[in-house]
Amino acid sequence: MTADMVDTTEGETPGGRGTAGAGRAGGGAAGASHWAPGDHILWRYRDNADAGRFHICRPMTVVQDTDELLAVWMAPGTPCIKPVLADGTPVHREPLSTRYTKPRRTVHDQWFGTGVLKLARPGDPWSVWLFWERGWQFKNWYVNLEEPRRRWSGGIDSEDHFLDLCVYPDRHWEWRDEDEFAQAQRDGLMTDAQAAEVRSAGRAAIAQITAWREPYDDGWEDWRPDPAWDVPGLPDDWDRAPDRLRS
Repeated sequence: MTADMVDTTEGETPGGRGTAGAGRAGGGAAGASHWAPGDHILWRYRDNADAGRFHICRPMTVVQDTDELLAVWMAPGTPCIKPVLADGTPVHREPLSTRYTKPRRTVHDQWFGTGVLKLARPGDPWSVWLFWERGWQFKNWYVNLEEPRRRWSGGIDSEDHFLDLCVYPDRHWEWRDEDEFAQAQRDGLMTDAQAAEVRSAGRAAIAQITAWREPYDDGWEDWRPDPAWDVPGLPDDWDRAPDRLRS
């Protein structure tokens, strides 16, 4: 399950394109070193085949932003952007052999289910996502291996690295999407050297898991969103170039 195939509805969401939250997006970034809790930002991924094009965009609400950690919440019902094949076929339904070679386009969609909490430490080549079942029964952590995120005034940008890890409450873990990782290499989306770096990043993430260090021992699974928070909207210019990069 790579970043482009995680729990959205299938197909385009009517009326999904909007400007709600325009006064909130990145509100803490204009002249401040960190965003404030409740601010809305965009979490985006570039197309692996075209680094100048964004193919995933998810509006998020800031939970915490410090020098050590960015924590953001994606609420159920959040409008988002995801890739599909040119004929509208969902990416995960395309056979693996042609999944990364057929033409794609983006569609407006909507996140469904219970929402996701994303945790990212500056410089880490991964982010950790927390999933719950309905009724706030904690399900698992998901380690999304990715390019270290670059911050700009409206959010953060990254590129997905196909390979992932799943971590369960009993502390066991497993590799995920190794078939997609291998296919991406066969299709020229990742060199052997880049793949080796991703594997190395995965091993570093596993060392953190086996030592049961942050964020796994920080109690984030008991966190709950502020009921006063509204669901962020998706701005019309969701794919704009970053106006100014931040460290």
